[in-house]
Parts: sequence; structure tokens; C-alpha cells
Amino acid sequence: MFRTLDVVMIAVMTAAATVTYSIKHQAENKLEQVRKLDAEIKLEEDTIDLLKADWALLTQPNRLNRLVKAYETDLKLVPTESTQLAQPSELPMATAELPALEPAKDEKVAQDGKKTKKKSTDAIQTGSVAN
Repeated sequence: MFRTLDVVMIAVMTAAATVTYSIKHQAENKLEQVRKLDAEIKLEEDTIDLLKADWALLTQPNRLNRLVKAYETDLKLVPTESTQLAQPSELPMATAELPALEPAKDEKVAQDGKKTKKKSTDAIQTGSVAN
């Protein structure tokens, strides 16, 4: 009745059906993971949009001005004067933070090893620190 070829064909078809089912099952699992990730991404994007809107409301100049006026006596806030601004080169530096034997940005080393000062064109004089 059954020939050897019939038995082999039944075995091959059973194996093919098993492989097909397992691949389908794995694909469905991956699709479910993708849907979960899409939902998480959508939730994060919505959260970011909500936080941006909240930040925009919190940083409105009218609101900040009202808060400044409400807490003026407690905070004693005053506008920054232009003479209060200083360049980093004007600030005193601790000795431990000094660069190790490198010429400054506005100094150049001549051939004989002597440092000469070159004129910096981008320095802004604020008048805040006496030289």
C-alpha cells in the first residue's frame, strides 16, 4: 500500500508544515513587539509635546513678569547691568587651574623663546574688571 516514496513525502510535508507554522508564529510575535514599540513611541511623543506646551506656558514673559513683581521683596531681583559682564580671561584663576606652560591665546612665542603679546580683535572690553 504505502511505498517508501509516500512515507518520505509525508515526512517532508509534515516538516514543511511545522517550519511554516513556526515561522508564522515568530512573525506574529515580532509584529506584536513592533506594535508595542509603536505605542510606546507614540506615548513618548505625546509626552514630549505636552511638556513643550507646558514649558511654553511657564516661560511666557507676562507670567514671569507677574512672578517677579509678586516676589520682588523676597528675591530682590534687578536687571543685569552691562558692566557686570566679564570675559573668562578677566576672571581670576586658581593656581591649580593654570594651563601647563602653554602660551595664551593672545600670546605668540618668538623664535628666541620670548613671548610677545599680539593684539586680539575679538576681545570685548566691559570695564568690569580693573587691569
